Amino acid sequence: MNSNKLSVRLKTVAKYVPNGARIADIGSDHAYLPCYLAKHQQIEFAIAGEVVEGPYQSAVRNVKAEGLTEMIKVRMGDGLEVIHAGEVDCITIAGMGGTLIANILDNGKEKLSTVNRLILQPNISAISIRKWLLENGWELINEEILEEDGKIYEILVAEKGDPKRPYDNTIDLQLLMGPFLLKKQDEVFKKKWLLELKNWQRINKQLEHAAQKRETIEKRRELEYKIKLVKEGLHLEETERS
Repeated sequence: MNSNKLSVRLKTVAKYVPNGARIADIGSDHAYLPCYLAKHQQIEFAIAGEVVEGPYQSAVRNVKAEGLTEMIKVRMGDGLEVIHAGEVDCITIAGMGGTLIANILDNGKEKLSTVNRLILQPNISAISIRKWLLENGWELINEEILEEDGKIYEILVAEKGDPKRPYDNTIDLQLLMGPFLLKKQDEVFKKKWLLELKNWQRINKQLEHAAQKRETIEKRRELEYKIKLVKEGLHLEETERS
């Protein structure tokens, strides 16, 4: 992969970047995404943020090699530390855990006042991001799920708006599985949740035989609730009954 040929995952992230945006790509790794967007004249300006020395140096080299140093600034720092208030209007964060992404947004809240769009790609725990968006006035406007090289990824797009709009009275289910993805229910979505379901059922079975400490009982209760939600979401309850 390079900035000419992005992975399907990053190409899907790129698709949601508005034309003419000023973006910050946090955890930019090799700065492939900003370079790709700049070369396709999709953005006005980008900041590639990296907290680790190796990927930071790699991003610097790539931006220089592409002749894009005027358009893309590579900065070293933690999360949204790399941007100044008012500098960007779109933020992309891809390839991290959902909890970490939510923490990055939370720690840099004061930088988000001029940001109109967030494009977030968690590797795990998309629920952490959905909860954060809901609690912080961001409206989820779209979601995609895709499989690449045997891994399944979710992409969440949010703008400032009514954070409750995508949800109805089955909010626990929608936070877990994604309100837009639940409606579409494509093959990758079904595959992901059938795998999760199997895994949780296996763990739950193992815990049946564990010593019944309070933590075990609580863990089982949580697992059983999630299993119930996923079965509901995939309409497995009906098929089991019929």
